[in-house]
Amino acid sequence: MINEKQPSKAFNISLWIGQVILSVMFLMAGVMKSFQPMEQLAEMIPWTQDMSMLMVRFIGISEFLGGLGLLLPALLKIKPALTQMAAAGLGLVMVLASFFHLFKGEFAAIGTNVAILAIALFVAWGRHFKAPIQTRS
Repeated sequence: MINEKQPSKAFNISLWIGQVILSVMFLMAGVMKSFQPMEQLAEMIPWTQDMSMLMVRFIGISEFLGGLGLLLPALLKIKPALTQMAAAGLGLVMVLASFFHLFKGEFAAIGTNVAILAIALFVAWGRHFKAPIQTRS
């Protein structure tokens, strides 16, 4: 059943803030993992030296595209449901990243993953159920 009540302006603004924060984070991380030389990247992100260059580049490109997916469909109002799908997909990435860090014994990184997961789930839930963006007419 669709809720006919309009979400508050504050709720919609908080969703946009979440989308922008996540988008900027994933766009920056994606560019860094996609284009920075592996030696420099390993100095900043030690786990990248344990993976193949192709895997790190794949993760970077995926994060970059996810960051675009958080904003562009909603801003352009073209297939805005892709925004909630991008948020859910990036949430899944954070779950997988948490397991990765757990198995590597990098427990300090898991808190960041969980925080990003919470924002991603908030955006996915909010844009799907509470404040979906309507397609341009």
